[in-house]
Amino acid sequence: MTKEKLAAEYDFIEKYIGLDKVYLETHRSDMDVDREKILMIKSFLEEKGVVTAGGITTTIPDHQGMEEGKQRLFDTFCYTDPALRTKIREIAEYTASLFDEVILDDFYFTNCTCERCIREKGERDWADFRKELMKDVSENLIVKPAKAVNPKVKMVVKYPNWRESYHFTGYLPDEQQDIFDATYIGTETRSPAYTDQHLPEYLSYSMVRFMEHAWPEKNGGGWFDTYQCWSADRYLEQAYLTAFAGARELMLFQWGDLIDNYFVGGMGIQLKKIDEMMEGIGKPTGLPVYIPHGVNGENHLEMRLGMLGIPVDPTPFFPKEQDTLLLTESAAADETVADQLKDFLMAGNDAVITTGFLRAAGDRIRKLGLTEAVVTDRSIPVTRYQITEDEAGFIQEQRPIIFSEIIHGNNASWSLLNGGDGEYHTPLILRSTYGKGRLYILSIPDHQADLYRIPACVVDVLKQIVCRGGYVSGSGCSLFSYDDGSMILYRYVKDEIHPQRVRIYTDKKAARLRDLVSGESYPAVFDEGRMREDFAAELSMSSKSKSTHYASVVLQPGVFRKLKWET
Repeated sequence: MTKEKLAAEYDFIEKYIGLDKVYLETHRSDMDVDREKILMIKSFLEEKGVVTAGGITTTIPDHQGMEEGKQRLFDTFCYTDPALRTKIREIAEYTASLFDEVILDDFYFTNCTCERCIREKGERDWADFRKELMKDVSENLIVKPAKAVNPKVKMVVKYPNWRESYHFTGYLPDEQQDIFDATYIGTETRSPAYTDQHLPEYLSYSMVRFMEHAWPEKNGGGWFDTYQCWSADRYLEQAYLTAFAGARELMLFQWGDLIDNYFVGGMGIQLKKIDEMMEGIGKPTGLPVYIPHGVNGENHLEMRLGMLGIPVDPTPFFPKEQDTLLLTESAAADETVADQLKDFLMAGNDAVITTGFLRAAGDRIRKLGLTEAVVTDRSIPVTRYQITEDEAGFIQEQRPIIFSEIIHGNNASWSLLNGGDGEYHTPLILRSTYGKGRLYILSIPDHQADLYRIPACVVDVLKQIVCRGGYVSGSGCSLFSYDDGSMILYRYVKDEIHPQRVRIYTDKKAARLRDLVSGESYPAVFDEGRMREDFAAELSMSSKSKSTHYASVVLQPGVFRKLKWET
C-alpha cells in the first residue's frame, strides 16, 4: 500500500460509496503492519476528514513460535500457549498506542484442543473452560494492557453472525459487557441456501436488534462483506436490513474487496435512499423473542418468521414489560422460564410457544398447569389446512409439509389452525387460557424452509395473533415496524422474481396509507369479513371478528417502501 495506490483507491471508494471512517488492521495472520506504514495511511485519511480506528484480527499461522501439535480451525490463537498470550498482549498494546478506538475482528474466539488446553480444561466441558479462559484473556491480555498504554482507548469486540454457537468457542456477550467499552455485530448473510451457517436474510436485521438489547447504547453498528453474494441484490440487502434495525454504523468489509467491484456503484445509490428512509424514523418494534445468552435450539427460527412479514425483536432478557412474546426451543435452556411464563400469563398477556419449546420445557409448564398439550414422536405429512373459525377456511391439495403431532385435551384447549392428510389432522396453532392470559402453541415444520411454502392465508392466522395493531398479509416480504407508527416493507429478491400485491391491515380507523418518501397514498378499505386476533379472545370461539381496514400495495422485488397510516 503505497501513498499513490492509497490515493487512487480512496478516490474510487469516495466516488461510489462515500467514506466516513476506516478501521485499520495492525495484525492478521502472519501480517503485522509497521508503525510507519500505519501512520502514513492514518495521516492520509485524516487529512481527507476520515475518522480512523484500529483493528485486530486474532489469527496466526503455525510457524509463529507457538508450541507444536496444535489443531486449530481458521488459525485462531491458542490462549493457553505462553508465547501466544505474550503475542496477543503485544498486539493490543501496539494498536492502542496508535488509535483511540480498537475493534477486534470476529475471529476473537478459540477452538484449540491441544494437549495444554486439554490439561487446563480438566473436568470442565469445553464451553465452561473457554468461557473462563476468554474472560481472562479479554480482561488481562487485551483491555487492561491497551488502556495502560492509552487510557483514552475505546476497546470494541465484534461478535459474529453465529449467535447460537457463541458459548462453544468462548464468546460471552453477557460477561464481556463489563470488560469492553462497546460491541459490533456481524450482519453478513451472503447466500443463505449455500452458506454453512444457514443464515436467513433477516439475520442482518435481527442480530442488530439482539445486540441493541444485550448492550443498550453500546452497539456500534453492523458489519457485512461481499463474500458468497452472487448477486448485487444479495449484497445490498445486507445493508438495507442492517440500517432498518437502527445500526449506528454500516461497516463494509473490506477495503481491498471494494476496489473495482461493481457492487459498490449500487451501494452508493442505495445508501442515499437509506438515509432518506431512516431520517426521523422511530425506534424499531416487534414481537419480542426471548433468546438467552449461550443457548441454541430451533436456530434462526425467529428470523424465518421475520421473512414471513412478522416483525420480530429478539432479546436475551425475558420481556416482562411486553404484552405478547414468542418462546422458541432456545428459551427452554433458562431453568426459570416456566415460572416467568406463568407470571407473564397471569398478568393478562399472550405468549406463543413453539413445538420445540414444548418438547424441551413441556414437563415444567405442564406441572404448573399452563397446558395439557404434548408433542408426540409421530409426524403428519400435512397436505390440507383448516382455519377452524372460518367456514370456508379449507386449503387443500398442497405438497406435503411434515409437522409433529400435538395431542391435547378436547375442549381443554382449542385449535385455531389444523393441518392434516387423509382422514386425520393435528393442531398447528393451539390455544389455551391461563389466568387472564392466553397461551398459543405454534407447530414448526421439521424442515424450517418449509415455512416459506405454507399458504399465505394460513400464515395470516399467526399474524392475527402476534402482530398487534396490524399486519401485512401473505409471505415473501418483511415488515419492519417503528414506535412512531411508520413501517418499512421490503420484498426480497429470490429465484422467482415478480411484483406482489399485498394487503396491509390496521385496527385503526384510518383513511389512507401514505408512502412517506414518494407522497403517494392508498385509500383504506373497510373489510368486515377479515379474521383478526379478536377471534381468539372469545372462549366459545364462536363470535365473528371485528371489521378492519386495509390498503392494497404492490411491492417490487428489491425495492423498499416507508409507509404510515393517516386518519
